[in-house]
Amino acid sequence: MNLRCLYCQTPFALGRAEMLAALVTMNEKNQNHYDAHCPRCRRANSISRQRMELFYPNWREAAKQMASMPAAEPAPVSAAASMKTEPLPKAARAALKTATTKKTAAGTAKPAASKRQRASETGIREEDDALQILSFQDRQDFRKEQEEITKGFGF
Repeated sequence: MNLRCLYCQTPFALGRAEMLAALVTMNEKNQNHYDAHCPRCRRANSISRQRMELFYPNWREAAKQMASMPAAEPAPVSAAASMKTEPLPKAARAALKTATTKKTAAGTAKPAASKRQRASETGIREEDDALQILSFQDRQDFRKEQEEITKGFGF
């Protein structure tokens, strides 16, 4: 069953197994609507029981067949439900935290040589090097010039 989220307009689909499970639970609990969760924004989209029965007309027979089958395979899980995550244990969180602090400490180390020295060592001509590495002041001047140009055109 193809659906479109009412909130973010993302198209998504409900599989036959998920529809069957929803129809069975709606029948058991005497509900009239099923909440299909959008995989993008995760908000609940209400689907009427009549509409689901229209797309799965012989669901009662399929439910009987499914009940009579041995429970060899686990019940299929919806795409939105499979995205749910469990919180990490404290030991895993501590290990993850130490790993990220090591990465950030290595990433914040200053380079041994300046950018100009490394560029000249790699064979880039000095003119190209000067164009590639603009100072902060040069970038600010360039931005001001661009703003003046756009003001002149009435943007």
